[in-house]
Amino acid sequence: MKRLLLILVVVLSVLTCSENPEMFIPHLEGYWEINQVKKDGKVVKTYNISTTVDYFKVNDDLTGFRKKVTPSLDGKFTVTDDESPFVLKVENNKLYIYYTVNNITFKESIEHATEEELVITNDEGFKYIYKPFESLNLE
Repeated sequence: MKRLLLILVVVLSVLTCSENPEMFIPHLEGYWEINQVKKDGKVVKTYNISTTVDYFKVNDDLTGFRKKVTPSLDGKFTVTDDESPFVLKVENNKLYIYYTVNNITFKESIEHATEEELVITNDEGFKYIYKPFESLNLE
């Protein structure tokens, strides 16, 4: 009986400590700069500086878009009309971002999102780690 109780306590502890994927949604919107790409736990590429930034816009109905923007030295962005619309969905206790481009739908998994970090994994197993974009301060 003690063993069963111990197992129950451990299982409940693990379940309560796991992140709720819905908590990631408020942190997704904003300007994110790629920091690193990993695959199979190994670093594929590290970015010291990036010439483009990903901007995510999330609406109340969990639709939105992702767009590449180019920061300039005056703190503004060069923006194109190209954007990738998406829908956010929670499935199997994971947050997914579904894109439809040219009638092809694909998804990415949002593994983690806070004010300090965004981690997105695609179907090929590449894990993209972002940090919030900070404009250069030349003063």
